[in-house]
Amino acid sequence: MILSQLPRFHLSIFTKPPSSSLSSPHFNFLNHRSNPPVSLARAIFSFAPKSNLATVEPIPLPVVSDSSDLDEAPVEISLDKLFIPPETDISGDDPSSLTARILKGSNIVLSRYARDAQVAQADYVKSSVRTEDCPADGLPEFALVGRSNVGKSSLLNSLVRRKRLALTSKKPGKTQCINHFRINDNWYLVDLPGYGYASAPHELKQDWNKFTKDYFLNRSTLVSVFLLVDASIPPKQIDLDYASWLGQNQVPMTMVFTKCDKRKKKKNGGKRPEENIKEFQDLIQGFFETTPPWIMTSSVTNQGRDEILLHMAQLRNYWLKH
Repeated sequence: MILSQLPRFHLSIFTKPPSSSLSSPHFNFLNHRSNPPVSLARAIFSFAPKSNLATVEPIPLPVVSDSSDLDEAPVEISLDKLFIPPETDISGDDPSSLTARILKGSNIVLSRYARDAQVAQADYVKSSVRTEDCPADGLPEFALVGRSNVGKSSLLNSLVRRKRLALTSKKPGKTQCINHFRINDNWYLVDLPGYGYASAPHELKQDWNKFTKDYFLNRSTLVSVFLLVDASIPPKQIDLDYASWLGQNQVPMTMVFTKCDKRKKKKNGGKRPEENIKEFQDLIQGFFETTPPWIMTSSVTNQGRDEILLHMAQLRNYWLKH
């Protein structure tokens, strides 16, 4: 079976209609299909694995901390908030062994599909403004998207350990096309235009929304969208809207919290990244039956780089098999 004929890997976890705030003028990206496709992962990701652990038992997760944060307690997560990949059994794991299987700074459990995660080669292939103009070789791909200046290009460069594979800019809105980068000659990273760039002309924003939306809904080789959210600031409504739209349209999603090295000091009234992340998750939990996978990252310290690649590897290898 050729890759283009393999079933698309969907994450069907949206259960409630988005609030009226989703029609806000800064995010006109919400026209959705009246009949979302029945997907393979509808059953896969909704299954509840048997376990001898209580579903509310907290599991400590390791996070990267600077010296001033050594007195902080580790992030804890309950079993029902974990992302457990398909064909992954945790029923025989006690809390300590299960903790060892969770990717650092995330809620993602490692599966047997987490292999071949190294990046040996990365090449820019092409930029497109229409989904039909994207590469047609059937290779699986992961799309990076987020609010303008959230750090997409910096994260992409960090993943491939290349300083200028994707050009970075302090000016938001630099990425204006669907940019494909071929990794190891067998899969793609895709850099999409940022959303929420207020200074962009209205017509240009409309074009970005149109072809990005079309890409999400019709790109058969899309394994998962990686939605980047700035963890150094409180949640933004536009990010909440985007996450709920992806869920509503059954587009598989992993949340990538960026800039986790920017640690606000409580004495100055600022919130730490962990606090902003928890607030974001609390705000979107009403839209999802199960918690989407998430990872904490920093392009400055490379926090989360290996974890993202391992997560992509297990999703990609499962997608290729099925």
